[in-house]
Amino acid sequence: MPIEVRCQCGKKIRAPEKYAGKQVPCPACGQLMQIPGLLPAPEPEEEEYEVEVEEVPPRSMSARISQPFDAFPARQGNAKSTNFKSPSGDEVSRYSIDDFVERTEQKDHGQGFFELESPYMLEINLDGMVWTKMGSMIAYVGNIKFTREGIFEKGLGKLLKKAVSGEGTKLTKAEGSGRLYLADSGKRISVLNLNDESIFVNGNDLLALEESIEWDIKMMRKITGLLAGGLFNVKLSGSGLIAITSHFQPMTLRVTPGRPVVTDPNATIAWSGNLSPEFKTDISLKTFFGRGSGESIQMLFKGEGFVVVQPFEEVYFQGT
Repeated sequence: MPIEVRCQCGKKIRAPEKYAGKQVPCPACGQLMQIPGLLPAPEPEEEEYEVEVEEVPPRSMSARISQPFDAFPARQGNAKSTNFKSPSGDEVSRYSIDDFVERTEQKDHGQGFFELESPYMLEINLDGMVWTKMGSMIAYVGNIKFTREGIFEKGLGKLLKKAVSGEGTKLTKAEGSGRLYLADSGKRISVLNLNDESIFVNGNDLLALEESIEWDIKMMRKITGLLAGGLFNVKLSGSGLIAITSHFQPMTLRVTPGRPVVTDPNATIAWSGNLSPEFKTDISLKTFFGRGSGESIQMLFKGEGFVVVQPFEEVYFQGT
């Protein structure tokens, strides 16, 4: 029988029994959820008891409506919110409308052009132009026009690379004046300020970049036949702000001479612009029969720099 559990974001899921006692990511927000373990069936108990029934005179409908509903204390008196436990045992808050609006209202944090409204939502105080990931706009205030990247916007060379890389990095140009809000499937957002520097970012993890940033698509051809659609990334260089995304909190590993770093391609978000990763493969007959290690393709970083990884192996499906 499926196990019902509700995430902190409010999403209710029905998990198969095989996931009992395990943690799984919420399909709505991506946070890890604890699936309750299966409880042993209680043994039936036979007990004899007597019940005294007292006749209660019926009340009118108006009397029943006028009686306070104790299940929702937030509606009584001046109380604005209350906590109660859901069937899954999680604490859930209920707010009055005024209190909810006050708690969730957009606030100006004074962070400048790129401003984190929350760890999962980016506000861009736009007065000009900015590049954004296609489909990442969730709201805007003001006069803003959106234009998909033109065929020859960055030259024929990049056009050909996008064709080879399948889905690739699809960008939208946002122009105008106002406040633009971006998000990407509830992923955590990090804002980086490049100062005449360069960085490689996984194509799917690039959320936004200033107009002053130069970018170029790099295709890792050595593993194109091993991963669906290959593995592509974007080299960003120059001075300006960029925003990248990750599932949960990212971790940065330093690469030093004599101490290389090996990562899973599907968990690798970004790395310093001076590093050129190599690929280690461990594909044998066992791999094809499902008896391999499960880590058949690995990225090897040597030299001096850093690598950013996430605690999640993101699998990309190539469009047909």
